[in-house]
Amino acid sequence: MKRYERLAQIRRMDPYRDASEIYRLMSAYEFPWDVTRALELALYRTYAVPGIGRLLAETAELTDRSQKRYDDTALLLDAVVEHGFASEQGRTAIRRINQMHRGYDIGNDDMRYVLCTFVVTPKRWIDAYGWRRLSRHEIIASAVHYSTLGRHMGIKDIPESYEEFESCLDAYEEAHFGWDAGARRVADATLDLMTSWYPRPLAPLLRTGIFALLDDSLLDAFRYTPPSPATRTWVRRAVRLRGRAVRLMPPRRGPHYARQNWEIKSYPGGYRLEDLGTRPVPGLRGCPVRHVGGPAAE
Repeated sequence: MKRYERLAQIRRMDPYRDASEIYRLMSAYEFPWDVTRALELALYRTYAVPGIGRLLAETAELTDRSQKRYDDTALLLDAVVEHGFASEQGRTAIRRINQMHRGYDIGNDDMRYVLCTFVVTPKRWIDAYGWRRLSRHEIIASAVHYSTLGRHMGIKDIPESYEEFESCLDAYEEAHFGWDAGARRVADATLDLMTSWYPRPLAPLLRTGIFALLDDSLLDAFRYTPPSPATRTWVRRAVRLRGRAVRLMPPRRGPHYARQNWEIKSYPGGYRLEDLGTRPVPGLRGCPVRHVGGPAAE
């Protein structure tokens, strides 16, 4: 297979009817590393909305059990990508997501914003750092795939195009990004988790590198000291160089799913989708994703 042959395959597909298959090819074959990093950043962005970050701090899942929460989120979302919405595994994952959040209460606007981050952040990341930019087919398919996920989760007033997802995200962040002490604890815990995957002496360097990849609005919301312009330039240049190196490599012949990521560490003996995730904590009033109206996926 030649380097751009899979892209040619994608362009022969219908981005609406074949949206989830295109998204699978994009995320598991063309850009598995980039999509993983982008979705990590997408979830990280949601902490900067005080209502979301504060509630995540109250659950203590991302501060006390960071690795498990990271793993469960990645595995549940990726089960749908790997197997499809209509598969037994996909339906089980969606059912678990809905069961996990049904006991919490939060506004539809926050839920829709979280969905927007899943659509917009990967596109922006890949266009900046991937081995090629996303095609129009992939952009449309990503929006359709997550619109479908949002409907299964009961989210209302879902944007109908990538451009609407992007406008919704930008407007929501401009209106709602802000400081919250609980959100900062969640952000710090997530940084600690990401640096824990590497040798301990590298932690300060890795934190600086992560900060260099964050935009100013996010750094300001968490009150992090921004890196120097030179540091930001060099870090971003290094990530771009990685993308250029990937472009020179042979195309991936087999898929790479989230369950194959070495960062997933909670289940060395395997797992069952129906056992993943958290259970609602009595007395808490919200969570970043809530089941809203309609029956849970069966």
